[in-house]
Amino acid sequence: MGDVLRWRVLPMLVLLASSLVLYVRILPKKSISECSLLPYDHYWITSKRIVTPQGVINGAVEVRDGKIVSVVESDYQKGSLLGGKVVDYGNAVIMPGLIDVHAHLDEPGRVEWEGFSSGTKAAAAGGVTTLVDMPLNSFPSTVSEETLRMKVEAAQKKIYVDVGFWGGLVPHNAFNTSMLEGLLHAGALGLKSFMCPSGINDFPMTNSTHIKEGLYVLAKFKRPLLVHAEVVLDSKNSEGLLDDDPSYRSYATYLKSRPPSWEEAAIKDLLAVAQDTKTGGQAEGAHVHIVHLSDAKASLDLIEDEKRNGPNGASISVETCPHYLAFAAEEIADGDTRFKCAPPIRDVTNRQNLWEALIDGHIDMLSSDHSPSIPELKLFDEGDFLRAWGGISSLQYVLPITWTYGQKYGVSFSQIATWWSERPAKLAGQKYKGAIILGNDADFAVWEPEVEFELDENYKTYHKHPNISPYIGRRLSGKVLATFVRGNLVFSERSHAPAACGSPILAK
Repeated sequence: MGDVLRWRVLPMLVLLASSLVLYVRILPKKSISECSLLPYDHYWITSKRIVTPQGVINGAVEVRDGKIVSVVESDYQKGSLLGGKVVDYGNAVIMPGLIDVHAHLDEPGRVEWEGFSSGTKAAAAGGVTTLVDMPLNSFPSTVSEETLRMKVEAAQKKIYVDVGFWGGLVPHNAFNTSMLEGLLHAGALGLKSFMCPSGINDFPMTNSTHIKEGLYVLAKFKRPLLVHAEVVLDSKNSEGLLDDDPSYRSYATYLKSRPPSWEEAAIKDLLAVAQDTKTGGQAEGAHVHIVHLSDAKASLDLIEDEKRNGPNGASISVETCPHYLAFAAEEIADGDTRFKCAPPIRDVTNRQNLWEALIDGHIDMLSSDHSPSIPELKLFDEGDFLRAWGGISSLQYVLPITWTYGQKYGVSFSQIATWWSERPAKLAGQKYKGAIILGNDADFAVWEPEVEFELDENYKTYHKHPNISPYIGRRLSGKVLATFVRGNLVFSERSHAPAACGSPILAK
């Protein structure tokens, strides 16, 4: 009887075991990594609104091992998506992750201002999947191979998104070709310089001669020079004020101290130098990128004229920032130094002109210029615009800010992807980022444009010092649901992945 029972049960056990093996094989492979809130290496994400270079589609994106391996449009059936888990985001927008080419994370040396951990957590919570850290506000500034390696080492195991690094062009390395080449060989994506005092002692300003030398070196590496384009023409506007003069608290006083003519003069000089280097032995010349344009009149006209020269002109691009598109000088209260930045936020008409230039393609892209500090440096009690630290804290909010203030101008999802993903990727030399296409890194921002929220004390913010941001107290639309970096779900519904697994990006 026992033998009969054994022979009856044994085939059933074999069949059950084979079924279990088959079941395990067809399940998506789980990842044991703590880098992702989604424990799969192979999966699909679906939505009725996926932003691709061809337009917004109803479809699905297949991800395997951190890469986009297929994009399926329209009438797919979930059952027909072979292999991998399916994550359905319904009507939420899936767009390429934002790439912020202008952020100050202040590490090493000034982690009390921000730091890689808090800064990249804020980035991930805002749909930013890649950012490029500026060479100053950290200490020491990144102006040599050694200081770049210090920064890369400081970022290890702290970054939740991918982070690249600009090097600095300053007087003491401008004439030292081997020093600049060492910095670029070490992986700097390009160089950044100031044409006016930077406010940081170990990052002094450069003149046209320094810039020319830097451009010659950069042309050989085919990497860009980013420039803070203001030159000091007249500093008398704020001279003669006494310490107790109430006009220190007036935003109009600060605005007058940095007129548009400073930007215009700097851009005129910069374009001349760029043209000189192009005709001075380099067939193409180095690419020049003007950061945080504020003046939408004469300065912008110079840039437009240069672009119209086509191949005969200098290779040039320009960015502006959300704070120049969201705020206007007339709206800034006396003493509210949260709004101080350089170049300054200008008037309502200028804001309108910036939006028009962005939409018309004369301004190429957007960046945050996230530049935080400790609250004490903002001098909130004194409200002194002339002495307070200048810089707008905004990294986590740039997507909803762009969408909220852009709705008046009919801004589309595809335009946002162009300004925040496609063109920044090209500037930073990231050919596998910036678009949802086959073979690119699986970097996605998932967000709900229709959802409104108050940016108040109840809103979870990851910046180290949320109270210094001028956006606090604003009502915005466009809630970020999830952020994927190289296939890892690094942020979802107020939670980050257990481990910081972003990758340092070094040029090769």
